[in-house]
Amino acid sequence: MQIGALGDIHGAFTTVQTIMNRHEEVPLWVCVGDVASNDGEYFAPERPLYFIKGNNEDFDVIAAAVKGHPPAPMLHYLANGGPHPVGPWRVAALGGTFAPSWYNTPAASLPPSKGRKASAASLKLGKSRDDKRRHFVRDEVLACKALSHIDVFLTHEAPRPFYPAGRRIDAGKTVLNDVLAAMKPRLHLFGHHHEFTDSVRQGVRSIGLDVVTKSYLLIDAETFKTERLDT
Repeated sequence: MQIGALGDIHGAFTTVQTIMNRHEEVPLWVCVGDVASNDGEYFAPERPLYFIKGNNEDFDVIAAAVKGHPPAPMLHYLANGGPHPVGPWRVAALGGTFAPSWYNTPAASLPPSKGRKASAASLKLGKSRDDKRRHFVRDEVLACKALSHIDVFLTHEAPRPFYPAGRRIDAGKTVLNDVLAAMKPRLHLFGHHHEFTDSVRQGVRSIGLDVVTKSYLLIDAETFKTERLDT
């Protein structure tokens, strides 16, 4: 059996459905976050799609999903931590981005957005970008580090070193390397940077996924052999 893996979606719902229809043999898919469109819309996939939060979600929708009210029947949100059963896999999640100033805050205390800014047309989701629920925190990292026998670890951020588009500044986050070293999952997938990479971090194969409009992965559920396909 193969399981599909998608990078950031950013509202490209027609593309996702086209990919799913192309692979009728694939029973379920995972996604590394940023599912919502810029208007904060979600969609109803025809096959199960398990996703973690990115940094450009509608976090009111995410909060409702945590309470058992998903945006669609086949759209399954994986809260940070785990293990989550996803088909035959045990999956761990650490969605969102790293912010040092909020890292020691309890997840439940991360403040929501203060509201919309009508004059800021460039802001994603039509909201001010002050919704701190977009971040992951220390308690969630510790919960992930305590997990064992994990098949796939899904994160939005990248581990170090990571130089997107050949830039000289390392955009990776050390805390993810720490989790990989402690957890030792069979495979790590991340997104956020919209750039495909395939490397080894702390002895774990770590794959950065393209934005879904560029490419996606098919993963053998038993051997973890991967196939990258252009969208």
